[in-house]
This record gives sequence, C-alpha cells and structure tokens, in this order.
Amino acid sequence: MSVMADGRRRSPFAIVVMVLLCLLWTIPTLGLLVTSFRTRDAAATHGWWEIFSSGWTLDNYDKVFNGNEMGTSFLNTVVVAVPATIIPIMFAAFAAYAFTFMDFRGKDLIFVAIVAVMVVPIQVAFQPMLDLLGPRGLGISGQYIAVWLLHTGFGMPLAIYTLRNYMSTLPRTVIESAKIDGATHFQTFWRLIVPMSVPALAAFAILQFLWVWNDLLIAKLFLSPGNSTVIVKLQGLLGSQGQGQELLTAGAFISMVIPMIVFFTLQRFFVRGLTAGAVKG
Repeated sequence: MSVMADGRRRSPFAIVVMVLLCLLWTIPTLGLLVTSFRTRDAAATHGWWEIFSSGWTLDNYDKVFNGNEMGTSFLNTVVVAVPATIIPIMFAAFAAYAFTFMDFRGKDLIFVAIVAVMVVPIQVAFQPMLDLLGPRGLGISGQYIAVWLLHTGFGMPLAIYTLRNYMSTLPRTVIESAKIDGATHFQTFWRLIVPMSVPALAAFAILQFLWVWNDLLIAKLFLSPGNSTVIVKLQGLLGSQGQGQELLTAGAFISMVIPMIVFFTLQRFFVRGLTAGAVKG
C-alpha cells in the first residue's frame, strides 16, 4: 500500500493535502445541500453548519418541481446540450485528422488562426450573432438550432486544438500501414483514429457538455422563453429582489445531478485525454 503502481513511494504529505483539498472543495456543495432543505427564515437566521437547528422542509423541492416547470426546462437543456456536444466534436475530429495526417497548403497558418480565436471573448460576438440569427438575418433566433450553431462555433477551436494535439501522439506507422492496404482517409479515420482517440473525445465531451449545461448568456439571449434551459429557469427563480432564494438552492442542487452523472461516467478518460499530447504540438 505504500508503493504506487509505477513503483514510486506514496507521499503521506501529498495524501493529507489531497484529502484537505477534497474537503474544501466539497464544503460549498454540502452547504448548498443543507440550505436547500431549509425554510427561508431558517436559512437567514442559522448557518448551514447548524445542522440540528429547526426549519427543515421539503417544500422547496416540491415548489421547484411542481410550480416552476423545472421538468420542461430539464428536457430543454438536454435537447440543447446533447447536439451542442456531439456536433462540435464530430466536425473538430474531422478537422484534427486533416491537420495531423494530411498535407495541404496553409495548414499551419490555418491552425494558428484557429488557436488564436480561442483568446477572443465570446461576448464580442453576441451583437453580430443577434443580427445574423435574428429577424433581420436568418430568423432562427429563439430556436434550438441557433444555440446549437453558436455552441458549435464557440467550442470548435478548443476541440480542434485538443484533438489535434492528441492525434499527433498516435503512431504514424498504423496510418502508413492503412495507406499501404488501400484504406481511404475516411476509412482510416473511422476504423483507426476514432477508436484510438476515445480518451480525448470523452475529455472534450465532458468539458463541452458542462459548459453548455451551465451556460446562461447564450441560452438567455438566443432561446425563446418557451425553450428556456434549467439555468435560465434558476435565474428566474431568484426573482428581481431575491424573494425566491430558498427555491434557488433546491433548484441549483437538482441541476447538478446530470452533469455529475456525465462527469463520473467519463472521468476515467478525462485526465488521459487532456494530458496526452501536452508536450507535443
């Protein structure tokens, strides 16, 4: 037990530090959970750590589910998040393959331009996108497709960069063997590159899904009220003067469930996907 899998000895100091960091990271979530079961007055007069104080109730969750159409918002968020995660990964994987294994004029310049786009704040694109997607443009603002296009455009630069760096670490001998056997680029991509790139694909899928799920600005600006996501609905629960703050904690904790499921399902790929290719670009 004192030796790790790679043969190095375990550091008691590192173990203690990691445990403390995990506890510090968990405390806010625990406080959110406790507060979500308290009445407005109890939350205002007692700290969340006073677990045995009075004021416990399930009314917050009941009001969130039955009085605020939270179930519809959850469905809307899934409809937004799943395509907005799959579409950029699909296109970015094709682009990363081209940048890694194909030779064409201006390849390096185009890749540098894509990487440079990552430093541009997405907020500067909101006004042009409102004009392009709104009534004076394509007329799709307020619909799901508008949000899918925006998340695809904003997410692809990081996806291309991450996947390209990962694919550059794959053995080129396998690709050369496929070419000798007469495989096309399309066959090489689907039968060799995609199976070997699962860690990187899953790592970006986690990042993209969490970003889309927790997005407020794009969903609030480009979706109609009938298609509002769970985060937009939570922002509405708070009210203009904070009169719904006891519902906000319950709704916020509920909104964490699906992202946590996605993360823990794919987390074994997360570190592998992000660190592979980190020293090779």
